[in-house]
Amino acid sequence: MRAVTIEGGKGPATALRVEQVATPVPRAGQILIRVRAAGVNRPDIVQREGRYPPPPGAPEILGLEVAGEVVAVGADTARWKIGDRLTALLPGGGYAEFAAVDGRHALPLPAGLDFVQSAALPETVFTVWSNVFERGALRTGETLLVHGANSGIGVTAIQMAKAAGARVIATARGEAKTVQARSMGADLALDTTSPDWAAEVKSAGGADVVLDMVGATLFAANVELLRPDGRLVVIATMSGHEVQVDLRLLMIKRLTLTASTLRARDADEKARLAHAVETHVWPWLETARMRPVIDRTFPLERAAEAHQWLEQGAQFGKVVLLTDV
Repeated sequence: MRAVTIEGGKGPATALRVEQVATPVPRAGQILIRVRAAGVNRPDIVQREGRYPPPPGAPEILGLEVAGEVVAVGADTARWKIGDRLTALLPGGGYAEFAAVDGRHALPLPAGLDFVQSAALPETVFTVWSNVFERGALRTGETLLVHGANSGIGVTAIQMAKAAGARVIATARGEAKTVQARSMGADLALDTTSPDWAAEVKSAGGADVVLDMVGATLFAANVELLRPDGRLVVIATMSGHEVQVDLRLLMIKRLTLTASTLRARDADEKARLAHAVETHVWPWLETARMRPVIDRTFPLERAAEAHQWLEQGAQFGKVVLLTDV
């Protein structure tokens, strides 16, 4: 099969190559998917740079989410049959024509969505459900502050929070991105290049939950902007991972700090998350209360360009690779 490899094992985007490699064979509990589309995510870039190795047993090939059809099934995969159209969360291996995945980590294509839209779902939807709704315990009527509103995670978080009846304050760099965030349903969208953005959040009443992908440079502001009993949820540290904090501030406001990653969780936990997402989020998709936002697509052979585009940070929504172009 064709798959994207990294020349030298790590390097810049230009190190990405399409080569012929062995097609995976599904083991017990796995299904083999003919990949039609694969989501591109920032962890793919970090892995390509050699700073995010795949978990034990996962393929070295990049790619954490795909959509396509089942072409083979291993033992103990009763839910799926050959020809089923689905989307799946992977520990790796998505940038290829075929991918083997634990059958419990796959979900049927939501009604009305195509392969490209569905390939943009698993990594973002699993992440937002787990962190905003489970760990962050966002409830109807509360306020979510989400940073990086132009990213796939940001766009998804805005829509999921609104679908759940929450109020959303979104931040992004640049006025154009704040306009786009408002188009996704954000009640207030602020440009973080403005020195007054934090004051505007405070004047709007602050937040009950903060979803942060930026890290160190926003930590102090996040603590300041959280209401009493607020929850700070950290899922990435793009600006750095070391902070100083006055623990008395957390104590006085009764704040909860939580952080997590998705890829390293064990198979049973991902299966539990898949069930929760199908139960709670799939109905929102199938009733059009939310929709995946596709920034642009690239053929598999242009994976390097896809990475370069994502590295620029100018996207709004998800970047997706296509295997059939």
